[in-house]
Amino acid sequence: MARAARHSSLETRTARARLPVRRTPYFAKIAKGLRLGYYRGAVSGSWVASFYRGAKGYDTKAIGAADDTTDADDATVFDYWQAQIQARNWAQQQRLVAAGIVRTGPYKVADAVKDYLSEIAAEKKPAAVQGAKYVFDAWILPDLGSIQVDKLTTERLVRWRNKVATEPKRVRSKRTATEPATRATANDDDARRARKATANRILTMLKAALNRAFFTDRVASDSAWRKVKPFKQVDEAVVRYLNIAEIRRLVSACPEDFRKLIEAALHTGCRYAELTRLKYEDYNEDSGTLSVRLSKGKNRHVVLTEEGKSAFRQWTKVLQSGERIFLRSDGRVWGTSHQQRPLDDASQRAAITPPVNFHILRHTHASYLAMAGVPMAVIARQLGHADTRMTEKHYAHLAPSYVAQTIRENFPVLGLASSRQVIPLHKRSA
Repeated sequence: MARAARHSSLETRTARARLPVRRTPYFAKIAKGLRLGYYRGAVSGSWVASFYRGAKGYDTKAIGAADDTTDADDATVFDYWQAQIQARNWAQQQRLVAAGIVRTGPYKVADAVKDYLSEIAAEKKPAAVQGAKYVFDAWILPDLGSIQVDKLTTERLVRWRNKVATEPKRVRSKRTATEPATRATANDDDARRARKATANRILTMLKAALNRAFFTDRVASDSAWRKVKPFKQVDEAVVRYLNIAEIRRLVSACPEDFRKLIEAALHTGCRYAELTRLKYEDYNEDSGTLSVRLSKGKNRHVVLTEEGKSAFRQWTKVLQSGERIFLRSDGRVWGTSHQQRPLDDASQRAAITPPVNFHILRHTHASYLAMAGVPMAVIARQLGHADTRMTEKHYAHLAPSYVAQTIRENFPVLGLASSRQVIPLHKRSA
């Protein structure tokens, strides 16, 4: 980034207030062929950029109001330094247009999203692309879609991010519904943390689309969104897992076809989509493993316990090659999101509150491995994590701690709990 240019008469509102009112701007040269101008009005002033185009003379562009009477917001009111950045970004855009690198014409956030989805369609599975499209349609395009990318400001994007973090959670609704179904966000720290974590993920997707626009020269600067930071310390959710009694109640509360899926998730730690794709040949009875195919672009082998092997042996004994292990009772395959309503119903019958989601079954599998002292690297391999960072983030606190174990084994028993008599330290005077 170019070094900011100093100008003692324009840098501060105090210095600008001493300038005489005039109809022509006061200019500061901030780069070769680029000037930042300040119009001094009777009450307040405004900024303008002036860019030299050779024989064509100077092009000018109004930037916005100066912060003479109102604090700068980097959106409509700018201090000297913010106005300088706006001028540089505009000049760079003009250079790229002149060189034929940046295409002219309005390029909106909706256009950037459309181009981004077209690009990832060649790399990702259709379900992933559809999921991304849902996020853009639900959270990004309604508020930002009509804005030109080069008109975005950091302040506008921060307002949008904060709005997303306070909106109620969306839940699955009927296909005929005209309005999205929502669930009110609980007013507690964990619920607020979860909404901020969701806002961070949505912000990441928006930045991905806008970065593509920047890297393909549809816009000259990425400054507006690069300066928008995610919420801090909101990804450290307390991992929820089921105790043994809850596991048994939940399994007993499920209909037979769905019960198989629940049991398989608990035995393997696999994701819902991974289980519903399993076929007869993916179970290897000799090695006691499952071959999970195309799990986020990778294949992995999931190890089964003796109890898990017994279950899969029972489920596959009448199947043939090519047949799915898990089907609905009517013979249809389990589809996207078909799992949540049966889980809600089973959770209610099993008196488990709040209701279980399928990922909690995965957490349950991993949590019991961690509490048994299984190394994080082994758990990561079982779950299909690329490395141990995510595994340690969620499960390391459950692993037996050498420090805690040593302290508990060596600190003496004080016997305080057995004493019920309170002995005053000072004798009360008569």
